[in-house]
Amino acid sequence: MVAKGFDNEKYIRLQSQKIRDRIAKFGDKLYLEFGGKLFDDYHAARVLPGFEPDAKVKMLMELKDEAEVVIVINADAIEKNKRRGDLGITYDLETLRLIDAFRQIGLFVGSVVITCYTGQPSAQNFEKRLTSLGITVYRHYPIVDYPSNIPFIVSDDGFGKNDYVKTSRKLVIVTAPGPGSGKMATCLSQLYHENKRGVKAGYAKFETFPIWSIPLKHPVNVAYEAATADLDDVNMIDPFHLEAYGETTVNYNRDIEIFPVLNSILETILGESPYKSPTDMGVNMAGFAIFDDKAVSDAAKQEIIRRYYNTLVSVRQGMGEATDASKIELLMKQVGVNKKDRPVVEAALKKAEETNGPVAALQLSDGTIVTGKTSSLLGASSALLLNCLKVLAGISDDINLISPTIIEPIQKLKTEILGNHNPRLHTDEVLEALSICAATSDVAKKALEQAHKLKGLEAHSTVILSRVDENVFKKLGVNITFEPKYQTKKLYHN
Repeated sequence: MVAKGFDNEKYIRLQSQKIRDRIAKFGDKLYLEFGGKLFDDYHAARVLPGFEPDAKVKMLMELKDEAEVVIVINADAIEKNKRRGDLGITYDLETLRLIDAFRQIGLFVGSVVITCYTGQPSAQNFEKRLTSLGITVYRHYPIVDYPSNIPFIVSDDGFGKNDYVKTSRKLVIVTAPGPGSGKMATCLSQLYHENKRGVKAGYAKFETFPIWSIPLKHPVNVAYEAATADLDDVNMIDPFHLEAYGETTVNYNRDIEIFPVLNSILETILGESPYKSPTDMGVNMAGFAIFDDKAVSDAAKQEIIRRYYNTLVSVRQGMGEATDASKIELLMKQVGVNKKDRPVVEAALKKAEETNGPVAALQLSDGTIVTGKTSSLLGASSALLLNCLKVLAGISDDINLISPTIIEPIQKLKTEILGNHNPRLHTDEVLEALSICAATSDVAKKALEQAHKLKGLEAHSTVILSRVDENVFKKLGVNITFEPKYQTKKLYHN
């Protein structure tokens, strides 16, 4: 089990109060641009052990009586079927998922804003779909020379052409299904409209990373650079904050580059800008909830190595750039780690060399490394899963947790009825079979009861796993990486 180094309850308390303070600063209303993932921030959970993936939602629940949500989606992203990489679903479907998720926990979703709207057919269809579901939709349009031509932007022909988004709460959380959706522009457009209506509204930004109050080259901040290598994000000292206050803080290049323009827009709308630096704009108290710097540093270093392997796999799949992997390799050197600092990698590769086939390895909380190899019945990841459960339950390796009489009918179903070519059981099928056996076998039941102990553990496969197996490991909370190669030389892998 990874040592905790982050106080989740303290974070929720500090962050909630910081947002309340910012609302009070402006008076009537605060538009809070919410970056990153709201419901499932697993990156934060990995680099800040103790951070709960839904911590942001719990924090918002403290403010739910005074908050409403506005979801922003770019019309071009709808047209291009842009997908959220971790879930594999398109941005329009992610928007629907977010609405359901917010409503389920009692947060009011006021509307959806479609940005960069030029009449794209797919955007029109999505608007009709939302409207038919009873969701209010607004349109925002492209603005010529945005964001440089400030006099034009802050005019009736710029922000003034956008629909005014009607809101009813003091805190308006502006979020999106992914980056590049237009959250900041939506907030600024609303400030323009609110100011014309005599409403005292303000803007603030909520981004967890980089953490402004820890050093620039702290592994947690470097891990953020690794996570955004494909976006060319680079952490930097905030020069505006340093000049204004003589205090060294960390921000990232895009916010620093846009700040002079953003500041001018705020001055034009409000008369004067409330901020002297990008750091001023943020409401991020994550750094003050770290209580064990070594624990979070160690966790962040492991995340950088994982990001390196994930990028290598993306390159192998034709969806990433080799230069991104090179960037992360440099980041690994910055924090003093390499591939050998991930013990499961060497263990898996060594076993694969011995067996001349695919192998998966997992490191238990006591440091023990368990491996699994491919057989006629099971794939390497399925064998690994069963072997780990045996070790955790203290069950002898020569005992079959799942009877061959159960495995064989499943294989027959897969190949003879469902038409699959691979008879081996995937990890989801193994867990289902084990659950069936647990109804009559105390040994199987004992093994199955150990599954929760896999959360937070590290694993590595010598081949790229199927999406099914990868998702099972994710659901179990296992941090798994792959060598950038497939088991076969086929062009299509499902």
